[in-house]
Amino acid sequence: MEQIKDNYNGALQKPLDSGFGTQSTTTDVIKGINLSGKTAIVTGGYAGIGLKTVRTLVSAGAKVIVPARDYNKAAKNLEGVPNVTIKVMDLMDPASIDSFAVGFLKTAAPLNLLINNAGIMWVPLQRDARGYESQLATNHLGHFQLTALLWPALKKAHGARVINVSSYGHQISPFDFDDPNFLHRDYETLTAYGQSKTANNLFTVELDHRAKDFGVRSYALHPGSVNGTDLGRAASVELFQQMGMFDADGNILPEVAARLKTVEQGAATSVWCATSPQLDNIGGVYCENADVANLDLGDIEHKYDEPLTLRGVKPYSVDAESAQKLWTLSEEMTGVKFAAN
Repeated sequence: MEQIKDNYNGALQKPLDSGFGTQSTTTDVIKGINLSGKTAIVTGGYAGIGLKTVRTLVSAGAKVIVPARDYNKAAKNLEGVPNVTIKVMDLMDPASIDSFAVGFLKTAAPLNLLINNAGIMWVPLQRDARGYESQLATNHLGHFQLTALLWPALKKAHGARVINVSSYGHQISPFDFDDPNFLHRDYETLTAYGQSKTANNLFTVELDHRAKDFGVRSYALHPGSVNGTDLGRAASVELFQQMGMFDADGNILPEVAARLKTVEQGAATSVWCATSPQLDNIGGVYCENADVANLDLGDIEHKYDEPLTLRGVKPYSVDAESAQKLWTLSEEMTGVKFAAN
């Protein structure tokens, strides 16, 4: 029987029975892993689960570079963490991505881990200088450009991994190839967020397809619903009330808060995807709870006030044709050719 090599159309979306689960922490998944001599880049690695990811990788011996839009905030939050270098980069500014990548490539160092962790969520309509919708520009296009530019260093590592921090939010919306930037349809922030996370998943599928022959594997993941991050800072109270998470006074419901993951649990799947030997021979998959997720074929009941039910990956976000189409569109939108050869 021929081994399935691609996650096209979710062919590899089956849990591995990893031994981890919803309560697993970064400490659990990094146990026994030695990253001495390895170099990692973690976008947004100075807040929330990104900061915890950086601390965990450093604890295992890695040298970590953190591209940051807000240098001062990054310096403050990473103070005292050894083996970390902060560089200025803004995912909404293509020139700053170019500058960061050129600077890294000049070091001639191999890049073992690229963790595309930074993201924005549920913001009002904003556009970058090119006119692209901000959640798509930040969450997908900026990371596509960064990954493409760092490709020579990833290839040089002879065993690199690219981790795209996605979300269950991909279930809100497929990718709209006809109007990705909301030029001809009403802007809806949840839809825009969902589309950008679907893009993360499709990018992961196609990147792994193209890159695995060069020793580079790719993974997408849902961190879980995590307490104590500032990701939803731009969202209105009404939005959280609409989802059944906040009470009439705008406070998170105690029973909901009790079911949220800690930051240590939220970062566990990122660290697992980046380091686990269980994934040595599989790639292109969407993961959650430090394991490969199930395909959601409409047989999983989801309740926003019960975060652990927010799981599974939609077939449209691992669809082969859409993954190939998005790759071409991303090259056109960023102006960056990503040949992966």
